[in-house]
Amino acid sequence: MDKSNENSISLNKYISQTGICSRREADAMIEHGRVTINGEPTKKGNRVFEGDVVLIDGKPLLEKPETIYIAFNKPLGVVCTTDLKEPDNIIDFIDHPERLFPVGRLDKFSQGLIFLTNDGDIVNKILRAGNNHEKEYVVSTRQPITDSFVKQMAAGVPVLDTITKKCQVTKMSEHTFKITLTQGINRQIRRMCEYLDYSVTHLMRTRIMSVNLGTLKSGHWRELTEEEIQNINKAIANSSKTEEASRDIQ
Repeated sequence: MDKSNENSISLNKYISQTGICSRREADAMIEHGRVTINGEPTKKGNRVFEGDVVLIDGKPLLEKPETIYIAFNKPLGVVCTTDLKEPDNIIDFIDHPERLFPVGRLDKFSQGLIFLTNDGDIVNKILRAGNNHEKEYVVSTRQPITDSFVKQMAAGVPVLDTITKKCQVTKMSEHTFKITLTQGINRQIRRMCEYLDYSVTHLMRTRIMSVNLGTLKSGHWRELTEEEIQNINKAIANSSKTEEASRDIQ
């Protein structure tokens, strides 16, 4: 058998692909001595080859469930966390029969489109800050939108010791604008507005990459179409594995 790394998979990825946990949780299981390969103890960084038998607590891993990708229109008040101790967590709200993970985040007081899936790989690839995936938002402010505001937002403003990337900003009405970001800085839009002395009164994400919110009602979800999944996979095909995942919180 060819024992090169090209013909193997990392142990934490092998475990997470079954849908029972994330890679980080798999690493914790490995560190606590709960995982064996062919009856031998394991450590972080071990590889799994074809024919290897991986056990957790002496029991075989369950078969990987069908991969699920859903688009959810997050209402105000729902928190994008898998921590079930949070009473308003997104997992309990959706109440899906499979274990799902949100892809990125929207803060409690923002609403709109967010993906959830049991595919850990796609979560990591979409979130990597260097991949420049577009996210579109419609934002309302207490102050009137001026040409100067639009120009400054589009050019980039100081946020958390950096300057935001140039972006597309379009005035939609006196108090509403549309903005397309390729960054995932924590509360980026709100911070950008605050720097220019604007207060956000409403923030909705309407598009992620090629997937639009469309007519999906608040609090409802739908499965992504095959075409949408193919387009996402095509867009993330060259995702760098060395990039840090961004915290996409608006």
